[in-house]
Amino acid sequence: MKTRGHIRQRELTLGTFVKTDSPQITEILGTTDLDFVVVDAEHAPFDRLALDRHMMAGRASGIPVLVRIPDTAPATIQSVLDLGAAGLLVPRVDSAAQAREVVSRARYRQGSRGFSISPRCAGYGTLRMADALDAGDQTLILCQIESPDGVTEAFDIASTPGVDGLFIGRADLALSMGLDDNRAPAVSEACDRIIEAAKAAGVSAAMFVPNEAEAIAFRGRGIDCFVVSSDQSLLRQATQQFAAASTALRQSAR
Repeated sequence: MKTRGHIRQRELTLGTFVKTDSPQITEILGTTDLDFVVVDAEHAPFDRLALDRHMMAGRASGIPVLVRIPDTAPATIQSVLDLGAAGLLVPRVDSAAQAREVVSRARYRQGSRGFSISPRCAGYGTLRMADALDAGDQTLILCQIESPDGVTEAFDIASTPGVDGLFIGRADLALSMGLDDNRAPAVSEACDRIIEAAKAAGVSAAMFVPNEAEAIAFRGRGIDCFVVSSDQSLLRQATQQFAAASTALRQSAR
């Protein structure tokens, strides 16, 4: 089993989005040096059964599977965690009150998460109740900041007990600011404020980047957790790179 970095320790950690409903994708990514994957149930077609299969694939290959949830309804959070998700990426967190609500719904003790001994998260009944509660309450929670209100409240959100990191959603952040360029100066300034808030609270500063070059740039600005590209983009880019470089092969076929 590979040794992987841990987001909670604020080590440099790397993951990617999984947007394809094929558990083999997660299983294959588990053979790489990535530290985690994020199954994107917000923007890709994942129902409960599909998520279940990705959790099994992650466990088979030893890679933690986080889920970007489509909403913060109690049933959604409980379902994802019962399946065995290592953590939640929570979109559209605009206030500390929202962050507290999410933490409560994800926690057994001092929270409102319902308990059953039968799901994967409890070892299908093989764990003692106390051990299952302890394990469940270790779930990672990353709050995605993607609005001006979220930026304003970033320090309070980051310092909410149970929040493990702030995740910068640059695209929606730009859109919510009336901009169509996620590299605009105003967006960049907002990113720096979110990073500052995370560092001040001692939690992870995380974000999505499309490529290694942007990861290197934001690493210098204080980001310690990156979701780089996605399975779809990586497949397309690798295939196009091969196709573009195969000039000799094409010529030999003439």
